[in-house]
Amino acid sequence: MRFSGPLTEGRLLRRYKRFLADIELADGRLVTAHCANPGAMLGLVEPGRPVLLSASTNPARKLAWSWELVEADLPGGPQWVGINTARPNALVAEAFRDGRLAPLAGATSWRAEVAYGNASRVDFLAGDAAGPIHVEVKNCHLMRRPGLAEFPDCVAARSARHMDELAEVVRQGGRALVIWVVQMRAERFSVAGDLDPGFDAAFRRARAAGVAAHAFTCRVDRTEVTIGEEIPIVASLRGA
Repeated sequence: MRFSGPLTEGRLLRRYKRFLADIELADGRLVTAHCANPGAMLGLVEPGRPVLLSASTNPARKLAWSWELVEADLPGGPQWVGINTARPNALVAEAFRDGRLAPLAGATSWRAEVAYGNASRVDFLAGDAAGPIHVEVKNCHLMRRPGLAEFPDCVAARSARHMDELAEVVRQGGRALVIWVVQMRAERFSVAGDLDPGFDAAFRRARAAGVAAHAFTCRVDRTEVTIGEEIPIVASLRGA
């Protein structure tokens, strides 16, 4: 997924109120950018970090800038990390259209934001000859150990509810899977059970019920973010 135009360089001054970030652009201007990320963003929000912003073409928009990437000093070395949680759904849809999403290689239909469960909407409802497949997409940008991507980076009660609702889909005879989009380079994925035991428990219940789970790294640079290879899911770090 290529960005619609060249990204603008800056340095992070502060991230606050979850969805706002003050940035100093390379030309010295100070701007406030939309931070489309409700998480804690552990290891990504230290002042002074290089960031890349996209500019909105909508003159009516309140904030003209969106924070897209941050150069983070992660275990294993610095790298660009995608922090915009609005991107993963588009990345998964693009990979599906291009035939690069192996877990759904046989699917022939694809719909977004379909109501199900307890007043929820599944990100995508795919379909193949055997019927519908509920597909939930989660963003990941936490790394505390070299090569290990983790989710979540804070308490994620809504995501835990999604796991339980996907489990119920399977118990009623349907099929469901969750896809983690890791917006950085990583070698493996784990649930950060020490940060959110509740989500860890919900994920374990979902897996026990038969919900499939997959994690994909991304190729991230100044011009695009693209889903790359699938990486293994390893045991959670509960109690680590």
